[in-house]
Amino acid sequence: MADEGNIISNLNLDQPAPNGEDTSPAIGFISQYVKDLSVENPNAPESFQWPDAPEMSIDFNIAARNVGPDVHEVELKIKAVAKAAQGTAYIVELAFGGLVAMRNIPDDQAHPFLFAEAPRMLFPFARRVIADAVRDAGFAPLMLEPIDFNGLYFAQLQQQAEASVANPMGEA
Repeated sequence: MADEGNIISNLNLDQPAPNGEDTSPAIGFISQYVKDLSVENPNAPESFQWPDAPEMSIDFNIAARNVGPDVHEVELKIKAVAKAAQGTAYIVELAFGGLVAMRNIPDDQAHPFLFAEAPRMLFPFARRVIADAVRDAGFAPLMLEPIDFNGLYFAQLQQQAEASVANPMGEA
């Protein structure tokens, strides 16, 4: 236990909140789930014999919406397409969701959490679903590289800021 002289900051934890209400900020996942999963293996079994390694295309998108008081859904959409000269080997589309409870979080902090931190936390689970789906389709598991969601979030904010400076009236 820390000595009284070593307190770094005073959190005022010993003072009751007004009316006994818990007004401290809190964020937590309620659940996570596969919302939609599609696996196409259009050229099986011939595609298993193709000599060339397929060319991969990976797309992803993040969406968030309010689903109730203090509850938000974050949806991570990932589409993986493997194509070779002979045709499409497989297509996997996943919508992976998570319910996030947020209480007493200002909007300027909630938005980065919903569009950067929550997807970062959901990604390993979505990655496993995709790897298993590709393996179950008869191919080697697709192990997606980690994604820097925070870097992408701030890069997108910067692009939006630059676009609004270049075109302040929203003209096309």
